[in-house]
Amino acid sequence: MICIPITARSTEEVLLEMETAQKYADIIELRLDFFSDKRDAEICLEKVSKKRPKPIIITNRPKREGGRYTDSEEERIRLLQRAIDLRFEYVDVEHDSMMHIIRRDYSKIIASYHNFQETPHGINQVYDKICQCKPDIVKIVTYAHDITDNIRIFELLKSAHLPIISFCMGENGHISRILTRKFGGFLTFASLSKGKESAPGQLTFQELTDTYHFKKSNKETKVYGIVGNPVSHSMSPAIHNSSFIEKGLNSIYVPLKVVDIGSFVREFRKINIEGFSITIPHKESIVPFLDDIDCTAEKIGAINTVVNSSGRFKGYNTDSLAALQGLENGMNHNEKALNTVAIIGAGGAARAIAYGLKDAGYHITIYNRTKERGIKLSHDIGCTYKGFEEISQVEANILINCTSIGMFPHIENSPVPKDKLKPGMVVFDAVYNPIKTRLLLDAEERGCCVVNGLTMFINQAAEQFRLWTGIEPPIELMRNVVLGKLSAQ
Repeated sequence: MICIPITARSTEEVLLEMETAQKYADIIELRLDFFSDKRDAEICLEKVSKKRPKPIIITNRPKREGGRYTDSEEERIRLLQRAIDLRFEYVDVEHDSMMHIIRRDYSKIIASYHNFQETPHGINQVYDKICQCKPDIVKIVTYAHDITDNIRIFELLKSAHLPIISFCMGENGHISRILTRKFGGFLTFASLSKGKESAPGQLTFQELTDTYHFKKSNKETKVYGIVGNPVSHSMSPAIHNSSFIEKGLNSIYVPLKVVDIGSFVREFRKINIEGFSITIPHKESIVPFLDDIDCTAEKIGAINTVVNSSGRFKGYNTDSLAALQGLENGMNHNEKALNTVAIIGAGGAARAIAYGLKDAGYHITIYNRTKERGIKLSHDIGCTYKGFEEISQVEANILINCTSIGMFPHIENSPVPKDKLKPGMVVFDAVYNPIKTRLLLDAEERGCCVVNGLTMFINQAAEQFRLWTGIEPPIELMRNVVLGKLSAQ
């Protein structure tokens, strides 16, 4: 179920927001602690009790549990007791206040615990202690400092014997809000819109339903995701989730912001994750933590796709072929002989593209800010290295940007001075957001043939989809989803 919290500060605003929320929510939460005038909160309680379009949770959260209620504890409890007496379907009572509540058969009590500092390792002991109060529903909400904190919440959800609401707050806790239904959670919270959140990291109702198709998930749903840092900007969840729905697959794809790749691989084996995409900065660092590596990926030395095959994680690289396919259009429409390539960057994408082009017989020069990484890549591929500052003297007839320079939101940045771009040169930017980067706009003005990163992005995602599912991806749908997202930006 999806619960939409109402965080308005007056009765009038609450009634307006509830009118909208009832169209989407299964349950609505009324946050009394958000009211500016506490007397108005009681008036609102009385009014809402007489006309309830959906089941209601009444919450009056004190500051010690992350709420906003600042009056006396006695008055706070009195309002919660009044909600019970008015026969509201659910009343959220803090675990350490349960003894002050007189329970009635017609109101279910949610005993809640909030930890804004961490997700403690002894989370099961917290659960057992709350269960001693004999609540109808247990609610345990913690803060995730690392993506792996979510695993403790998933394991708690699976082992709970009472109905339970549990997830992590913060950006690192997004996946626990999205996947709670799979692991047995009673409900998740989603805000009515941006700015209406009742807790940090809360997604909007639209995000939860349109991107993650929350209500279609169940215990059998297969989990995939994108591993990187950062990942909040990625369009991969939108295209893969749309593709899963299009093909009738019970699967979900989530953002996975990962700092320690080794810890991530070890912990996420526990939930049997089916596969994941790898992006900056983990395309190379993940290699030692995999069980198997495809021969092409092994030669490249970088991974962008992992498939879980009977518990063994196998790495692949779909970037190389995707980039070559993306370059074909530019090269086919160019009458000049194209055989010299300048690649800016020395990360996983640059490594994959350099490998593919070297194998096809091109002469390559790597330009990179970090000398050690640039020299290592040039040595591994068997090509030339030059410092990033030497890009102004570039003589190649194919220029490829494999850095994040020019990526949204820094759209006015370009890795190459405009006057160094020569007519007839093929300029390819692996950045796809925006589709026309500053580099490509400058290149067009200079008479170059430009190739955007969208084709590469779609091609590599399509091949990932094949590897994970064994079926043909809806490529046109993928392209349309990305274009729609970009136009809405």
